Amino acid sequence: MIRNPFIITGEIPAPYFCDREEETKRLIRMLTSGENVCLMSPRRMGKSKLVQHCYAQEPFNSDYYCFYIDIYHTSSLKEFIYTFGRQVFNILKTKSQQMLVKFTQGLRSISAKFGFDSLTGLPTFNLSLGDVKNPEFTLEEIFTCLENADKPCIICFDEFQQIANYPEKNVEALLRSHIQHLRNTNFIFSGSSRHLLTEMFHSYAHPFFNSTSSLSLKAIDLEAYIKFVTYWFHEFSREIDPLLITQVYQLMEGNTFYIQKAFHELFENTEKNETCKIEMLPSVIVGMIEEESDSYRQFLSMIPARQKEVLFAIANEGRAEKVMSVQFIRKHSLTSTSSVQNALQKLMELDLVGLDDRAYYIPDILLKMYINKIAGK
Repeated sequence: MIRNPFIITGEIPAPYFCDREEETKRLIRMLTSGENVCLMSPRRMGKSKLVQHCYAQEPFNSDYYCFYIDIYHTSSLKEFIYTFGRQVFNILKTKSQQMLVKFTQGLRSISAKFGFDSLTGLPTFNLSLGDVKNPEFTLEEIFTCLENADKPCIICFDEFQQIANYPEKNVEALLRSHIQHLRNTNFIFSGSSRHLLTEMFHSYAHPFFNSTSSLSLKAIDLEAYIKFVTYWFHEFSREIDPLLITQVYQLMEGNTFYIQKAFHELFENTEKNETCKIEMLPSVIVGMIEEESDSYRQFLSMIPARQKEVLFAIANEGRAEKVMSVQFIRKHSLTSTSSVQNALQKLMELDLVGLDDRAYYIPDILLKMYINKIAGK
């Protein structure tokens, strides 16, 4: 039973999934035709939800094994293998007992313990990070299992640019050496760091050069949001001012997650047979910022002063152009061109700052609002 149609956690059932019709068709067409895909967009623009939405469609839902591997939190090849292996096990145990047996028998390079839960009867996979002794061998075993599966496989590595930060310097080449020979498995390399992914997949010096098709997610069209939001408020015996929908869209700069979150909160604050009005928005935005304020405060406390100064300057501008100019440096009391350049490089590596059409911006809309709030803007 759906209590709030603007779902912000977990998988989103198809009726509550806003638009992305063309992107869904295109991604399914690319994968079913045997292509590997590099999927790029700013953070929280809906990449993972789009992938999960596609996995729920035919033919993927019944004729494929589909795996979603979030590697954002990983920091080494060993962690990558650990996360990859656990997720493959968790999916196979719900899809195919036969494939699960083949998978567990094929992992000969690890000392994991396989068994069954005494209460549920479901298979268990007791694997610790220390059990991965030979990550390269284990990776080969996982790929061999998937390549010999009785159905085609789709693997999404989300935040794939994270492998560039691993201490092992051969990870791209290692993955490419396996992937280029696979015929039963296709891949989605998803990420939010455009400059790193562009370098990985479009630079001749990198192993994945020209090995994928590209798909970039843009903001969902405003008219689609107006139609979607109006419909679901009405279906739940509520109304909403169309001007409010436009204001939320513009305030959140088209960011999918924050728009969805705002309407989730606005819906919660609107009783049945009432109208959601523009006057309700400020308190909702304040509440959203307050939810994140502790994590923002802690994160900002760990950023060096020079980087923080540049970050605050970009937040103040909204979209900052000519950041190396004397005018920009003087306006925001920055130190020098070289210090701004060094700070920008670090901020972009941390995904705190993005670059679009020669303008620097902060992809996290709420972080920008929080910075401007504490700066008194």
